[in-house]
Amino acid sequence: MDEIDRLSEFLQRLTPLSRSCLLSELERLELCGIDMPGSADIQARLRAEFRKDGSTQARATSPSRYFFAPLELLLIDGAPEHPNMGRISRNTLTPIWEWICRDLLPTMARDYIKAINDQVAANNPKEVRKIASTFQTKVVKVLESTLASPESAESARAKLGQYTASRTAFDDVVKMLHVLRAGDALPKFNEKLPEKIAKFDDGQVAQITAQLDAFKKAHPQALPFALALVARRLKMSWQLVRLATRAAASKAAADVAATPYACVVHMVLDRLDDKRLALRVALRHNRVLIARDLLADIYDTEYALKVRIDGIEQCEWGVRLQQLMDAIAALVSAEVSRFPTNVGHILGSRRLRSHDTFGGKLTYLAWKGRDAMQDGAAAFRKLIGQT
Repeated sequence: MDEIDRLSEFLQRLTPLSRSCLLSELERLELCGIDMPGSADIQARLRAEFRKDGSTQARATSPSRYFFAPLELLLIDGAPEHPNMGRISRNTLTPIWEWICRDLLPTMARDYIKAINDQVAANNPKEVRKIASTFQTKVVKVLESTLASPESAESARAKLGQYTASRTAFDDVVKMLHVLRAGDALPKFNEKLPEKIAKFDDGQVAQITAQLDAFKKAHPQALPFALALVARRLKMSWQLVRLATRAAASKAAADVAATPYACVVHMVLDRLDDKRLALRVALRHNRVLIARDLLADIYDTEYALKVRIDGIEQCEWGVRLQQLMDAIAALVSAEVSRFPTNVGHILGSRRLRSHDTFGGKLTYLAWKGRDAMQDGAAAFRKLIGQT
């Protein structure tokens, strides 16, 4: 009881914003696989205070929610500790907001919070959006100045580090700056996209590429976020690579890397890393069926990258892919080894790797044959054009 009382006393001495930040940090560490003694009790107490619905995902308070509204479609749950091009971790918003309020613009932040709360109480959504937009502009200007030199940027990184140990929080600040700079360009681009892209065929790829070309011309730094919005519409995230492979002179990794949208391969690998983290969490909580579905998606992505990019094994993309697949194989092996050898495990089923079956190999050969015919036809047309 003494320990519980001391814990309660310590938590109450923190500001509500600090307690919310502490909850986000403990959840982030848990998702990263770091066990903190007593963390479960602290999280339970803080969730009871901040999340009446029992949610295990951070949700911003009203003033910060309106400020971060332009980021909403780009947020991902969980705690990826790797670069995630075009997306921002939801769990970094709380420490970023506390950093803004305490270090970046403390006086203006207090005025903003009061003004927002007053307008919310008066049920004036139009004025709320106006106030939020004004404060976003102020934050953009200060961030531009803060990040203008390596020295001031490093100072900002150190200050932010007081609120979170996340390796990606500072990167998320830079991403936030690019999104806010783009203004309403991203929402307008998002509105023009199809609601769902069931089949990302050549026609759809050409249409989306044209839209991306126009967006990139006006907002080059915001391009990864536009690509992330496209990815949200796709049935399978790996389909995003078609934006690069279709524009490439051939399927060779070097030719794909030379295209304007080669960054989509990194984005697909980022999502593969997200699935690795999700798989680890699912296995940790004995959610085997969820783990099975994740593993099937992982194997599909691996196959898609290898079949669509020739020589990927010998380039930077292939090195990262192999590292991810090795880490995933270790997770699966550890799970399967918990059971006797004569007991089959669903994660060890060959059906999850359908591409390794006889039918899958025939499909692979058919792909290769089609590619060879297309490459030959392209070479012939080029030869004819030169004569």
